[in-house]
Amino acid sequence: MSNDEILVKKAQNGDYGAFEALVERYEAQIYNLSHRMLRHHEDAEDVLQKTFLSVFTHLREFRGESRFSTWLFRIATNHALMKLRKDRGLNLESLDGPVNIGEGDRPREIVDWSHDVTTTVERRELRGMLDEAISGLPEIYRIVFLLRDVEGFSTEDVAQILQASIPAIKSRLLRARLQLREALSGRLKETIPR
Repeated sequence: MSNDEILVKKAQNGDYGAFEALVERYEAQIYNLSHRMLRHHEDAEDVLQKTFLSVFTHLREFRGESRFSTWLFRIATNHALMKLRKDRGLNLESLDGPVNIGEGDRPREIVDWSHDVTTTVERRELRGMLDEAISGLPEIYRIVFLLRDVEGFSTEDVAQILQASIPAIKSRLLRARLQLREALSGRLKETIPR
């Protein structure tokens, strides 16, 4: 039995410490996936809480037909998708974004200049380009890309999480990667001096 299987069995038998260990083991991954899908800290926190509340409520129903992590990420993905569908069409301004003060946009936070500025700026630009490209993917491709290439799940696990066929997951992943390559190569050509 794996550590997850042992902890799940204990938690199913009422061991709250085992459930807490499962939460500690997966909370960062669930938060990161949710944040990448929803792009807002508060929404990711909300999905994190709803996910573990659902797991706690339905843990006795988990029969071990798939790995616990697959089941957990399916629940988290479903909560994030419900949030996306609920908010679709709403254009809310993020408090994390820049503020327009009439003289152009200004960041809401003070930047830490204690590191090498050039390296920090380059990394931030690349990260921003990647995040923007991922955010620009259609939802169906973005979720597959995040689960497979960012979170590191196998194709089979992603198929179980999204309840889709393996060929469908492979096709979506290929399309996601091609769209990302196209988006990033265009952006990088613009920024690299000749």
